Amino acid sequence: MRAIRKQMPPWTIAFLLPSLGLISGCENSMDWDGSLENLMASQPERFSTVLSNPEKYRVQIVYTQIDRDANNRPTFKSFGYRLNPDQYFYPASTVKLPTALLALEKLHQLNIEGLTRDTAMLTGTATDSQTPATTDPSSPTGLPSIGHYVRKILLVSDNDAYNRLYEFVGQEGLNVSLRRKGYQNTRIFHRLEVARNPEENRTTNPVKFVDGDTVIYDQPAQTSSAHYEGKTPVLLGSAEFVDGELLQRPKDFSFNNVFALQDLHDVTLALMFPKAVEEHRRFVLTADDYDFIYRNMSGYPADSGISEYADVTQYPPGYVKFFMYGGSASSIPENIRIFNKPGDAYGFLTDSAYIVDFESGIEFLLAASIYTNENETFNDDNYEYEEIALPFLRDLGLAIYEIELRRDRQHSPDLSRVKLGR
Repeated sequence: MRAIRKQMPPWTIAFLLPSLGLISGCENSMDWDGSLENLMASQPERFSTVLSNPEKYRVQIVYTQIDRDANNRPTFKSFGYRLNPDQYFYPASTVKLPTALLALEKLHQLNIEGLTRDTAMLTGTATDSQTPATTDPSSPTGLPSIGHYVRKILLVSDNDAYNRLYEFVGQEGLNVSLRRKGYQNTRIFHRLEVARNPEENRTTNPVKFVDGDTVIYDQPAQTSSAHYEGKTPVLLGSAEFVDGELLQRPKDFSFNNVFALQDLHDVTLALMFPKAVEEHRRFVLTADDYDFIYRNMSGYPADSGISEYADVTQYPPGYVKFFMYGGSASSIPENIRIFNKPGDAYGFLTDSAYIVDFESGIEFLLAASIYTNENETFNDDNYEYEEIALPFLRDLGLAIYEIELRRDRQHSPDLSRVKLGR
């Protein structure tokens, strides 16, 4: 994911499909009628551009309210606007979240003594298209590891870190695991930022975990026996640049990853509330894994101790916080914590988050996607992220937050589980 700035188990879901309405920070927020469409219509200063043509912008939203009982057990009530698993959006970096979770899960499933998320992970090559990774200057040890790759994904959405975890889990391993967990509208089958054909993405690198000169686990190259590309074309736009040449044709996304917004939202919910979802939908992680993920998922790059991320002008606190802070805020109040994974590419901007306010006792889940590509041309780096997409996600987050500020709760939530040091 690249920087967007120009300088730069009792639970219930009541699902209201038609629309999600948001109301700005005014007195009638208390009277929100449950329609996201009405909410946005009531705030033309924020949403008139997008709401004038939501089909063009391919907008999808899912918002989940969370209420606790006297024992702090959560129940969920969700509202959707234009949710449609068959309306394609390019998920970009959002696929890094389940990949990171499944990489940690695989470590536990291997159950090998001495193999942890901090064990040095050396990636080799088996084909000419593959690249090795045997050092990582940003790591405290100078060596790559599953844990450090996960940190880089959560803090700054590092593409190479995702690719290495994709290679460790394997294409088939990723997709089989996600299907078993119930994420039926998700297919993750290619690396990011590097151009590889389907066969090259099907084959993943050999990986070796070592402690000094001792090999703890040696995983050979893997080739998926399944094919995850779409069976029918998914054509969008009217032109695309390919190897510097402008081709007057739609882009076919059937060879690109798929991560339906509801699936993305549900992965976030399962991560933040593992005990509230059915066991088969959970990721197999330890309490320490959850602490590690929550801390880095809600953390800020400059506070990470990684020297490469110390420049707050390049990596401000809002760097990957699209909801409420637009991806560039220079500060975020200490009482606000955002656990999220965004993505941007090809004009699509997507985010999925669990947002808390410790002072006000607020918590909610929000996921949304928007498409801005006015000239309908792909790969020209001419997308209206800053003009339309980022302000939309920022204002959507604020509008929902304003609803939550005024919403009555029978029991205040105990949020100590996620009140971790950054």
